[in-house]
Amino acid sequence: MAEQKIGQLLDTLGVTADLDDEDMPVDAVVLLKVVRADGAVSLVKGDSESLDWISSLGMLTAAMEIDRGGFTKLTEEPDE
Repeated sequence: MAEQKIGQLLDTLGVTADLDDEDMPVDAVVLLKVVRADGAVSLVKGDSESLDWISSLGMLTAAMEIDRGGFTKLTEEPDE
């Protein structure tokens, strides 16, 4: 197997994210469910170039909480 860029693949799969025009994405973790040529199913993880392992682990952990409904996006700055 060889590493390959997957931006166009994500577009083909219809991957979207809830971003505002002013938002600046800086890192990404991508999990892909892959069916191999022999029919085996596996998971493949991809990271953006600058992502370190501890941030990757934190993002994956946060994604699990978001998927369970544990975090919500703040729409306003909290009062100080």
